[in-house]
Amino acid sequence: MKMVVIKRMIHKGESRLMLNFKYDPELVNLAKQVEGVQWSNSDKCWHVPDRNDMLGRLFTLFRGVAFLDYSDMKSKAPLIPTWAKKERVKPGELTGVLVAEEEEAIRSFRRWMYHCRYSRSTMRTYTASLITFLKFIKPRVALEVKEEDIVYFVTEYILRNGMSYAYQNQVLSALKLFYGEVYKTKLDIEKLNRPRREHRLPNVLGGGEVESILKAPLNLKHRTMLAMIYGCGLRRGELLNLESSNVDRERKLLIIKQAKGMKDRVVPLSDKMLARIREYREAYKPEVWLFKGQGKGKKYSEASLQEVFKQALKKSGIDKPATLHWLRHSFATHLLESGTDLRYIQELLGHKSSKTTEIYTHVSIRSIQNIRSPYDELDL
Repeated sequence: MKMVVIKRMIHKGESRLMLNFKYDPELVNLAKQVEGVQWSNSDKCWHVPDRNDMLGRLFTLFRGVAFLDYSDMKSKAPLIPTWAKKERVKPGELTGVLVAEEEEAIRSFRRWMYHCRYSRSTMRTYTASLITFLKFIKPRVALEVKEEDIVYFVTEYILRNGMSYAYQNQVLSALKLFYGEVYKTKLDIEKLNRPRREHRLPNVLGGGEVESILKAPLNLKHRTMLAMIYGCGLRRGELLNLESSNVDRERKLLIIKQAKGMKDRVVPLSDKMLARIREYREAYKPEVWLFKGQGKGKKYSEASLQEVFKQALKKSGIDKPATLHWLRHSFATHLLESGTDLRYIQELLGHKSSKTTEIYTHVSIRSIQNIRSPYDELDL
């Protein structure tokens, strides 16, 4: 039987599959039927696009006519994708445009996530990650993606732009789901070496700093929102998703529904916090959402809440790069320092694992301040 040897080659900076065989009119005619085939005068061979589906197409085309030897490809692969960019591409500078098939594939992926009850936040995050990746790899289209394309994206876009571990892991998770569910392609994401998890300590504000921030806003609604984030240990989204009915004045509880991980939980409301909420409700008379936004029936926006905190931070004179989430970290740490059992703090924060809550023991000063440094023992 006739033989065709398949090897990888770089032609004009692009990865191609070289078809080596002795001249034979029948084989030439078959090779010419491959989409994207070209003849190389310098290498004296036909070559075709290096795509995931190409080997399968070649086996179908040459079946019964020639034996295909692709052993050289098993140990060799192009180190740099064909679309590799020489200059660093910064966020916001991506110019690639998705084709209609890719847009439909993303819509299909969103429908699948919605069916599986993924949170809106996760759906939004995964979709944005996918669009960024697909724009970056242009002119290659989604169906042609290989593992080395993802490696190159991580190296040349995520790492070169100093993006976080969390974002990198997020992109890999989105790609794994997208290709597995939409294209039914098993990209071996685990071989791409997910980054090691960062072990960062939570950022905590002192009691005096928290007091200054909570007193800073003159607007009653703004003061109430910041007070509840700290006083109840809420995440930003949990506060904004609160409905008026979630405040149980009789039992002195705040009911948080379908929070992170689709979990419900309750947080106790002190008399002081209830008084603050009652004052706010009498002034603003919220209907559905506890904190309504500008439009009718709309809840308060994340961007507006971020701006409220930013202005409070500026007015209080605190020069730390604090975020809203620092108030939640401070709530947990201050509870621990006041002697609250770690198990109760875990319940209040809605943590699935106690290990997540234990990180606050590393920033609590209750025990650390009692440690005497050996430096203090020196006669200096």
